[in-house]
Amino acid sequence: MTAQQPSQLNEYDERLYTSLGNILGIIGFIPSLVVFLVFRDRSDFLKRNMKGALNFQITLILADVIGAITLVIGIGALIWLATGVLRLVLSILAFVKTQEGNDYVYPVTIAFIK
Repeated sequence: MTAQQPSQLNEYDERLYTSLGNILGIIGFIPSLVVFLVFRDRSDFLKRNMKGALNFQITLILADVIGAITLVIGIGALIWLATGVLRLVLSILAFVKTQEGNDYVYPVTIAFIK
C-alpha cells in the first residue's frame, strides 16, 4: 500500500489558511508554524508566505530577547514596544495582502528558514 499525496489546496483555502497564519502571528509564532507544517506541501503560495511569516516571528523573538537583556539600561522597554507595534501592524498588512492573493514580504527579517 502506498501513501497518498495530499491534494493541492484550492485558491480560496490557500488564501484563507495563509491569511490566518499571518494574522494569528500577532499572538506568536506557533499559529504560523502549525499552518506551515500542516499545509506546506499543498500550496506553494502558502509555503512561501508562511516561511516569511515564520522568519519574521523568529526575528522578533530575537529582538525581544535583546530587549530583555537591555532592559537594565532602559532601552529594552523601547525595543519591546517597537516589536509589539511591528508584530501588530505587519501581521495585519500580511493578512490583507495574502487575503487578496498577493505575496507579502515582511521587511527587516532575517532568513532563518530558506
